[in-house]
Formats: sequence, C-alpha cells, structure tokens
Amino acid sequence: MIDGRAIIDPDARIAPNVEIGPWTMIGAGVEIGEGTRIASHAVIKGPTRIGRNNRIFQFSTVGEDTPALAYGGEPTILEIGDNNVIREGVTIHRGMVQDRGKTVIGNNCLLMAYVHVGHDCILGNHVIMANNASVAGHVSVGDHANFGGYCGVAQFRQIGAHTHVAAMSLVIKDVPDYMTVGGNPASAIALNTEGMKRRGYDAETMDALKTAHRIVYRQGLTVANALKALEPLAATHPQVASFAASVAASKWGIIRLRKQSDLP
Repeated sequence: MIDGRAIIDPDARIAPNVEIGPWTMIGAGVEIGEGTRIASHAVIKGPTRIGRNNRIFQFSTVGEDTPALAYGGEPTILEIGDNNVIREGVTIHRGMVQDRGKTVIGNNCLLMAYVHVGHDCILGNHVIMANNASVAGHVSVGDHANFGGYCGVAQFRQIGAHTHVAAMSLVIKDVPDYMTVGGNPASAIALNTEGMKRRGYDAETMDALKTAHRIVYRQGLTVANALKALEPLAATHPQVASFAASVAASKWGIIRLRKQSDLP
C-alpha cells in the first residue's frame, strides 16, 4: 500500500506489494523490489536499486549525493540487496565517478539508528552496524562483520569478514578476517571467537585460526614471513586461507597489537 501523502516521482519503478508511508519521497531513478516496506518521512533518491523484503524506517536518507568536494553531480548508483533493515535516521550515499561509481549494501544487513555508509562503500551480507556507527567513503566490509555503536572507520580501509569492531573505536588500519579490534585509535585485541561460536565453527577450525593468529600477531614476524608460515595451514583450512588473503590484500597495513608504551 502506498499512502496518498507520499511523493513518488513518475520515473520511479515500484514493485507490487510495496508499502510506502506518508510524507516519504521517492525520487527519479529509484527501483524498489517486492515486499519492501518504507515508513513515513524517508527520502530515497536515485539512481538507486532496492531489492526485495527490505525495511526502511522513518527519517532515513537513502541514495543521496555524496558531500565529497570532488563530486560534480555525475550519475552514480546505490544498490541495496534483499532482507535488509535500515533503521531511523540512517544515511547512505551513492558512489562517485572517481572510484567505482557505486555504493553497495548486500543482503540481510542490519543498520541501526543513525548509521552512516559513505560513498563507494561495499558492505557484504549479514553486516550489523549498531547505532551511530559510520564508515567513510571507499570502505569495503566483509560478510558477518559487526560494528559497535559510535565507532568510525577511515576512508579506503578494509574490514574483513567475521570481524568485530568495538563500540566507540576509530579504525585507521585494515582489519583482517576474524579479528576483534577496539580503541581510539583501534588496535588488535583477539580473534572474534564469540562470532565464530555463534556461527557454529567446530573446534578444529577455531584452533587453526588461533594458530594463524599467533603466527601473524605473536611471533614478531614480518607480514611477508607470516604469510609464508601460514601456507601449510591455509592449504588445509579455507578459513585460514581467507584470513591470510585478507592480510595479504591490505593496502594501509593491518591493525596491530597495542604497544606497551601506548598503554595508560
């Protein structure tokens, strides 16, 4: 049902059984898939493609231009998958041509109140961002990543799959898969074992990842030597291979343990 007080651009393409509340604005170039429900007072601008069975709550702004000074009004895209929940006051910006020209939200994500997703970000599937968590432009986020409230991620950083960023942290380095990080600036804390338990990882897999973690973080090796040492374990455990690949892919350097001299 579309409320008669909603403002719908004639160029928008809205599937059957979509719900749109009063005083919501749907702009030109917006596509909305079946079963999606949009509350009142939301703003959705295009070009934006929204999949099936999403929920978008009041006062969200989805598909707005980026405020980046380099953006000159070029046509760019926002793509949102299926079964996502976008809560009150969330802001999601489209891409800019200086990068991929596209911002992407995967499937089954939960973005809690006042979350911000900057231009050209890529969020995987099952990502959870608690209230006021923010990722700046050009950030990539792996599947099942979890962000605590009020944390922030600097632009161009990579947040690996199955990671946890603690509340009120500032991330200025890349976070490998399966890591828990926290602090301002954030440092490595440990593996995200709680997340692995929730997703049913067996003891052998968790032990392999713990060994991989010790090789990278506890043996004083360079990244190149640590990756070499991980090769036998990665050959038999795909999760370790994923962890190693995320370390190897880092462009800004991986997040490290806090030095004793940095402790209060």
